[in-house]
Amino acid sequence: MRVTKTWMGTAARLLLAVVLSYAGLVKIQDLTEAGRTVALYRIVPEDSAQLVGGVLPFIELALALLLVVGLATRAVAVATAVLMVTYIAAIASVWARGLSIDCGCFSSGGSVTSGAERGYVIDIARDLAFLGAAVLLIWNPRTRYALDRWVLDTKER
Repeated sequence: MRVTKTWMGTAARLLLAVVLSYAGLVKIQDLTEAGRTVALYRIVPEDSAQLVGGVLPFIELALALLLVVGLATRAVAVATAVLMVTYIAAIASVWARGLSIDCGCFSSGGSVTSGAERGYVIDIARDLAFLGAAVLLIWNPRTRYALDRWVLDTKER
């Protein structure tokens, strides 16, 4: 049972690392556009949206790097869970206010003309799955091929 939990945690850790890496790398290619995408949500003022859009990819990449190497896994999983809850809340807010935008999660984002509701359901469902992976890591941060094992587990070396 312990081995299965360890491998499930490893899969969750690496899944989140890949997702955050991809999202961060897409956004980092055009930080101005990332800021404009954040502004489309109309949650923070435009100048703050530029700051959030400029910083967010670096946060995603830092979390991804820590997840890849398995360092501070529980803390990084908590930060990732907070990020996912924030994304879910932002998408739900846009949906509730009747705005039609692409979330910009894995692209530059922008306005969409039709089908936004379907996209919001998919985006929220996807982020809920990622939130589930983060929660799994919070409950079970011990994973295979992680630096945490070397840093924290002196008797397992």
